Amino acid sequence: MARYHFFTLDVFTGRPFGGNPLAVVLDAERLSGEQMQTIAAEFNLSETVFVLPAKAHGAKKLRIFTPRAELPFAGHPTVGTAFLLAKLGLVLLDTADPVIVLEEGVGNVAVDVQLGPDGPRATRMAVPKMPELGPEPPPAQELAAMLSLSVDDLLPGRSPRAYSCGVPFLFVPVRDREAIARAKIRPDLWEKTVSQWWASSVFVFTFDTEILEAQVHARMFAPAFGIVEDPATGGAASALAGYLCELEGRDGSFRWQIEQGFEMGRPSLIELEADKSGGRITAVRVGGRSVLMSEGWIHLD
Repeated sequence: MARYHFFTLDVFTGRPFGGNPLAVVLDAERLSGEQMQTIAAEFNLSETVFVLPAKAHGAKKLRIFTPRAELPFAGHPTVGTAFLLAKLGLVLLDTADPVIVLEEGVGNVAVDVQLGPDGPRATRMAVPKMPELGPEPPPAQELAAMLSLSVDDLLPGRSPRAYSCGVPFLFVPVRDREAIARAKIRPDLWEKTVSQWWASSVFVFTFDTEILEAQVHARMFAPAFGIVEDPATGGAASALAGYLCELEGRDGSFRWQIEQGFEMGRPSLIELEADKSGGRITAVRVGGRSVLMSEGWIHLD
């Protein structure tokens, strides 16, 4: 009987039972892709990571699965797995420059590790692919109805946009937290409106925040990946940099904090940074804290 060691973490939070849960399966090179998908469905978390030996110049290779599909890149699995590898001492870290390079479907992802007296405190990834603007979204009236909202709930003067840093997201700005609290995907209208469109995952956000330090309050729905709602979405935060830098309208280095998961009872805080030069985004960084929650073994015949 084969055994596979796994851990679970809460990512983008500094306390247990907040943030976005993540499962990480170590030494997974003997597992097939089909087995990985089955295990991810068994965990039934937004993502499960399988850690394999590096193929090139990274520390480890990652394969990332939702309950229904494999992803080339995702934020909270990258940030959380780097934290775990550093916490368990499974990678060599230069204390003067503690960076872990992880091989993913989009390429190598460098993750900075913030070290404290008791080990890693937080991790921050450098997004390997800059935000790509997608096609024009469906009409705002259709998007509002799909979200069980009215057009008046949408933020005036700010049109929905789609961006991708490897995984596309549709960004829909709304007026306030009262509107975002009422947002709920209507499966019939989602199927009709965006299920086959460039970006089927919907990131609803407002600039009306609960905590003083945050600038964005968000929710994310991804029915195509078997995710009813996600408590914290690093990949969406990465792509959101495209939208937010568009609003800035100037060059510079920008920093935002995104609060997500509050409506689910799993408050999360995502740190987002972007550099813009010559009207182009040149760097995007996403990070936050993680909490190690549990460990166990998977037994396979």
